[in-house]
Amino acid sequence: MSTPPLASGPEGPHALRPLLDTVLEALDSGARARGGPLPAGGPETVAARVREAVGEVLPDQGDQHALRSLVHAFAEGAADPAHPLCAAHLHCPPLAIATAADLAASALNPSLDSWDQAPAASELEMLVAGALAREIYGDGQRAATETPDSLITTGGTESNQLALLLAREVHGGSVRLVCGANAHHSLARAAWLLGLPEPAVVPAPAGTLDPTALDETLTRLPGPLLVAATAGTTDAGLIDPLPEIAARCAAHGARLHIDAAYGGGLLFSTRHRAALTGLDAADTVTLDLHKLGWQPIAAGLLAVKDPRDLTTLRQRADYLNAADDTEAGLPDLLGRSLRTTRRPDVLKLAVTLKTLGRSGLGTLVDQVCARAREFAALVHDHPGFALHAPPVISTVLFRPAGATDDTVAAVRRALLTDGRAVLGRTRLDGRLWLKATLLNPATGPDDLAALLHLVAARRATLVEGHTPR
Repeated sequence: MSTPPLASGPEGPHALRPLLDTVLEALDSGARARGGPLPAGGPETVAARVREAVGEVLPDQGDQHALRSLVHAFAEGAADPAHPLCAAHLHCPPLAIATAADLAASALNPSLDSWDQAPAASELEMLVAGALAREIYGDGQRAATETPDSLITTGGTESNQLALLLAREVHGGSVRLVCGANAHHSLARAAWLLGLPEPAVVPAPAGTLDPTALDETLTRLPGPLLVAATAGTTDAGLIDPLPEIAARCAAHGARLHIDAAYGGGLLFSTRHRAALTGLDAADTVTLDLHKLGWQPIAAGLLAVKDPRDLTTLRQRADYLNAADDTEAGLPDLLGRSLRTTRRPDVLKLAVTLKTLGRSGLGTLVDQVCARAREFAALVHDHPGFALHAPPVISTVLFRPAGATDDTVAAVRRALLTDGRAVLGRTRLDGRLWLKATLLNPATGPDDLAALLHLVAARRATLVEGHTPR
């Protein structure tokens, strides 16, 4: 049996071309077979289709048609974030240019744990990480030792965990997390993983952290303290009052982390950037570009105002960063992540930033924010629906007027089972709301009207209190 072709090397491009044709054809046929934003039939039906397509996972003899058949099954059973009626989560449709760049990263397969595995990728990561940190903190008039930096992560969960780890080590091994009731669950989990005290949770009665309650909490608790604010909550896309929170932290000597995994993309928009005023006061900032950045997963960052905080991550492994190699000028990469093997997610970021520029990304941000305002207006003007509040970013919460929570939940599950529309859910103000997170710049007014019509029609077919199987 001949050796299967490799993705890189002299024959790599020649070997990949026909395979790419196969993948693209299978993606197309799978999407046509699916016919909507989600496969119809629910979990049991989808699982049965996948099992049938896979058959024996590890057969004695290989199947040369596996690429076509499994990619087709994968696409047929996928939730397609590029479909205008797929709007449940912070799950963006990736840009074609970013996806193409990610193919190159996969083909070359650099590993960012030592320079000799990723010579160009390591330099590219430093350039992009620095540029994005300056986008958050500004160039300013800083001393050379205070030039901001950022680390590329798998997303907000890893970034938040890193932020807590850095805060703990800056404060000598102990810190108490203070966060709003609206904070992302990954913060409390990170505190648990790091062996920190139980977080102090500050009320968020309007969906955002209350600065007065924060001040009372900071006055009452002994330090050292880390306050975590949110710029773009997962449930409603709300932004905490960042300048007021930063002022309270400064007054009490508390460290500040801002989780801007969702809202950080507003930085690219001239129109919406002001919503993040106060972001640059944070010691650390979480940013996800697989949300308002249209990148294939994963594309997270943790920006750090003072790069000296990163010294706590330094590790020595002679086979990766021997001291004499470092002294001879080989870059040391182990201090840039908690992970060892790391894929070069920086390439797709670099290609996107260079191709679209700030204005191109800003236009995409403006488009999805505008779609959210348009959808909220449709909901507001429709007598059969209730709107929670005008959107702050691109998330709209709504529900059928007069429906019980059971009915709201049943409508959502029925749409998922039908494969017709994908909406999220969240509980605020003691009620269950449908959540539309609009991250597709290509979504148009007709799509928004169709989404509302589907919800209304599905509600009409359900008996109050009945939950479809």
